[in-house]
Amino acid sequence: MGNEIRGRIVSINGPVIRAAGLEEGSMHDLVYVGPDGIIGEIIRSDRDTACVQVYENNVGLKPGHEVVVSGRPLSVLLGPGLISTIYDGIQRPLRLIAEQSGNYIRKGTKVAALDPGKKWEFRPLVSRGDSVHQGQVIGEVQETALILHRIMVPPGTGGIIDEIVPEGAYSVEDDICRIMNEKGPESLKMSVSWPVRTRRPFSQKTRAEEPLITGQRIIDTLFPIARGGTAAIPGGFGTGKTMTQHALAKWSNADLIVFIGCGERGNEMTDVLTEFPQLTDPRTGRPLMERTIMIANTSNMPVPAREVSIYTGVTIAEYFRDMGYSVAVMADSTSRWAEALRELSSRLEEMPAEEGFPTYLATRLAEFYERAGHVTTLSGKEGSITIIGSISPPGGDFSEPVTQHTMRFVRTFWALDKTLADARHYPSISWIDSYTEYIDDISEWWTDLDSAWPEIRIETINLLLDAERLQHIVRLVGPDVLPEDEKFVLFCADLIKNGFLQQNSFDPVDMYSSPEKQIELLKVFINFYRDGMDLLSRGVSLNMLISLDSVSDMIRLKSDIPNDELQRFEDFRRNYRSDVNTLK
Repeated sequence: MGNEIRGRIVSINGPVIRAAGLEEGSMHDLVYVGPDGIIGEIIRSDRDTACVQVYENNVGLKPGHEVVVSGRPLSVLLGPGLISTIYDGIQRPLRLIAEQSGNYIRKGTKVAALDPGKKWEFRPLVSRGDSVHQGQVIGEVQETALILHRIMVPPGTGGIIDEIVPEGAYSVEDDICRIMNEKGPESLKMSVSWPVRTRRPFSQKTRAEEPLITGQRIIDTLFPIARGGTAAIPGGFGTGKTMTQHALAKWSNADLIVFIGCGERGNEMTDVLTEFPQLTDPRTGRPLMERTIMIANTSNMPVPAREVSIYTGVTIAEYFRDMGYSVAVMADSTSRWAEALRELSSRLEEMPAEEGFPTYLATRLAEFYERAGHVTTLSGKEGSITIIGSISPPGGDFSEPVTQHTMRFVRTFWALDKTLADARHYPSISWIDSYTEYIDDISEWWTDLDSAWPEIRIETINLLLDAERLQHIVRLVGPDVLPEDEKFVLFCADLIKNGFLQQNSFDPVDMYSSPEKQIELLKVFINFYRDGMDLLSRGVSLNMLISLDSVSDMIRLKSDIPNDELQRFEDFRRNYRSDVNTLK
């Protein structure tokens, strides 16, 4: 350990420590502070001192305590055993920590990110004498029933296979392969360490042309997101941000979910940690945790660990993306992450920008969301990372800095509405304030499914916007002044809101809606709107139109017709057509 750099604490300001004697340390180097060896990271280096932010409780530290620089950056360990694990912000498994220190994390607790004693069945895919390059898959491990873990040549490495182990059981610390290159022999394990603040390389970023199907009608049909896209879910307290992300984690067609609880209240994360292990993947019938990795960093944990947890999660996501998987990252919430940046910036005595946030807030947000995307990996496979971050603007004010800066870097914006949430309309996504920029990218996918999708989507949005405009008039002078066709617009908008946009997460039929069902259901409402406007122009009264038996049945279709019985829409259409013909 002679290469270690050792220094001494000079001053302490909360989680920020200034130490002397670390001039030879590098930015973002991992350090161990004090007699307990608590984990920290160099975040600034001056001429004679270095600033270190620590990721654990630093009570008891004092000037003069030793600081040891490890000589390597803060990293995560990547390999078999990641899936189904619940980590803290610096990739320590919480279950192992609980076994060691009980309900509270003791300072300096050291636990292995991946179980070194567990054996995994490794199957080699290359042979001695083969030439391999960075990113190439050299073997496989069936990590869970849902995820085949592909062992890859680390980035920056390649050569000729000199030796590879036969098929069998090995741990993440065993050498499984030796390659020869210009540097000489190099041994590879099933695990590899990667710096969290460095993006993993890929061959090229490509256009995302397939939607991330979530089963939530207002998202998939009106404001869809592409696989490899970015989205923000801003909303005030109680509007359902966490609940929406839970639904996306459970129902989205991503291969793998990385859920990052960043600075949220402990009771919310407790709900997540207790509920998720009990959930069943609706697509496979297997436990949802078999394709989920969770990072829990609650509001009572050290602030710097909240800041780094985002990078820990997205680095793990990049690792599985490089295997060719579609990964969805749920960050809840980026506001708490930004607040951590603000606190650390103030302790570093940096010049503040608006509302006290650091001037580099926009840069950090851009760096985070830039790590999403649909890519061709180094091995030639296609993989993607979809990043969905929730935002908790104080008082639901979308003009605050985190929301405004995030809007610059995401292409989907699902704005949660407090009025809808108070009315128990979930998802409480506003059809007025939300938007998506992925329509051109994914329209071909939807059009192949049903050529009517672009037209009925636009017609639905226009109808809802017209209804919103008419509601302003109604609030001023009452509904009686409106002509019958405008009253019918309001009526149809209410039908769509209650019969299409609103979903019941506790209804076994309505909790998830397939793309095919979404289109069939929306066609019902749009056809009624078109027929109704035609009948009104012929002199049919509004009361006769809205009193049809089929109209009351429309609201129940979302709960009455399961995803695998779409032929029942034909039965409804026959009854509906018979009702309409009585008015002609």
